[in-house]
Amino acid sequence: MKPPIRLSARESIIEASFALFSHNIGASLSEVAERAGVGRATLHRQFANRDDLLRTLARLAIAEMNAAADAASADAKSYSEALRATLYALIPLGDRHGFLAREPLEADPDLAKEFERLDQEMNELVEAAKGEGLFDTALPTPWISQVFDSLLFTAWESVKLGHTTTNQAADLAWLTLIQGLGAKKK
Repeated sequence: MKPPIRLSARESIIEASFALFSHNIGASLSEVAERAGVGRATLHRQFANRDDLLRTLARLAIAEMNAAADAASADAKSYSEALRATLYALIPLGDRHGFLAREPLEADPDLAKEFERLDQEMNELVEAAKGEGLFDTALPTPWISQVFDSLLFTAWESVKLGHTTTNQAADLAWLTLIQGLGAKKK
């Protein structure tokens, strides 16, 4: 039997932070250190302060969400199908990443650039899905992208509160997106 894989101090702090902050964004760095099984000094050697830790978590969350969306949409036969697959892939990540949606991270220039890049990619995907007839062409593309993001957050919250399962939340979010913003039927 192989011994369990031991995380580095940095990895332990990151995993403890995701776990704690997803249920209590106000958790202290002392609580993070305790959950990670490290001392405060070790935590501060890895992360200068809470903002540094949150920026690191945001970068990791973005990478994890990008990987999930890319994997889910890799075999999509249309942009509409890719958008749907992306939504369904991102909703299960809410328990891990949802708290970051409440944090003002745009002040970090690198994260602001990354958020801008993600917005541009989403707008391009929505525009392509519009071209396929998924959405009403009279609606502004950035509006549809923002609604997508809002529905994603709403789904995360619904699952977190126990109102829905991840699959139910995904179904409801997709239905709301396409029925509320869908192309008009003639």
